[in-house]
Amino acid sequence: MQSLLPGAPARTSRRVLGVVVAGVVVVVALGIGVLADLDPQIRFDAAVSRALYAGDDRSAALDGLLEVLTAPGVTWFRAAVFAPVVVWLVLQRRWRPLAWVVPAVLLIGPLTAGLKEVAGRARPAFEGGGLEYGSLSYPSGHSSGIATLVVVGLVLAWPRLAPGARRAGVGLGVALVVLVGLTRMWLGVHFLSDVLGGWALGTAWSLGLALVLGGLPGGPAALAPRDEAA
Repeated sequence: MQSLLPGAPARTSRRVLGVVVAGVVVVVALGIGVLADLDPQIRFDAAVSRALYAGDDRSAALDGLLEVLTAPGVTWFRAAVFAPVVVWLVLQRRWRPLAWVVPAVLLIGPLTAGLKEVAGRARPAFEGGGLEYGSLSYPSGHSSGIATLVVVGLVLAWPRLAPGARRAGVGLGVALVVLVGLTRMWLGVHFLSDVLGGWALGTAWSLGLALVLGGLPGGPAALAPRDEAA
């Protein structure tokens, strides 16, 4: 394990590796279900979509609110959030953290798009939802994007956060990830499997890069704790 993540506690590495493997398994399993038109999965996805969809006749105000709430999952939002972080890392000459943060944030989009092409799943057939989109559905890019944003942010900041701030950060991060995923189904542009696959993909991708490139707390590409930095 130390060969993957020099300097990091072996226990942490094992746990993170377990999460990464679990995330990959979820992405693959759900993807196989989509490709094979697995009846239980397809039926359940359809039932959840019908139950959560906000409707073709939803008000302009509600539609606008949902579009705002779903925005943290898009590429430009991630870029806007991490641009100041990247600038700070460059000014501080923190090249090792930069080497895993930038690929994690920038490459999740192309990775998700590639998997969409492999799965080839059409979006939900709602007139005011999926039918308005020409792109494919599995996995959800907004869901993988927000999971990546939250995981990278937490991993990068973790060594410098107090215990209370860590708990608050995890709670807020999970809430944001869940909210963005729900908006994709409220808007009728993704199935539940798409959202779950997106969350699993973003989490596995972010933690996997941090693991291999030493970005986890205690690794050579992690920020030093606040007291050591001072």
